[in-house]
Amino acid sequence: MILGMSVGTFTVLHVIITLVAIGSGLIVVGGMFASHRLPVTTALFLFTTALTSVTGFLFPIHGFTPALGVGIVASVILVVALFALYKEHLVGAWRWIYVITAVVSLYLNVFVLVVQSFAKVSALSALAPTQTEPPFAITQAAVLAIFILITILAIVKFWPPIVRV
Repeated sequence: MILGMSVGTFTVLHVIITLVAIGSGLIVVGGMFASHRLPVTTALFLFTTALTSVTGFLFPIHGFTPALGVGIVASVILVVALFALYKEHLVGAWRWIYVITAVVSLYLNVFVLVVQSFAKVSALSALAPTQTEPPFAITQAAVLAIFILITILAIVKFWPPIVRV
């Protein structure tokens, strides 16, 4: 039992939260490309991403695992994104720091989605049962390359609004 729920029910809740984080994160990045801040969607993305990490830490932990390591790194990166956005208000270098940390937060959610997909979806698991096979590595490399491109584009495109007098 986790928070009064069976592990299965809690897992479904965790997955739903993560999918909302990924979906809202993609919308936020799209907003960055158009130089729009999208405050409500951004808050949803950051909140559900934080909730993904928190709920991830509530699963039974038996020693240090790669999942635990990703969760710790994701939490630290998310704190920087929150600080850049809500404390520093994206002023100066905090704008590109925010873009990088927000996109990396989204990437880590997608990275884990790919890992879990290869672990849980039988067709993918058959292609890479130990997640050391080429299909898994190629998929993760492609996702990483896409997110590097997304990060560069978002840094270039996400500027403060022009104030017209």
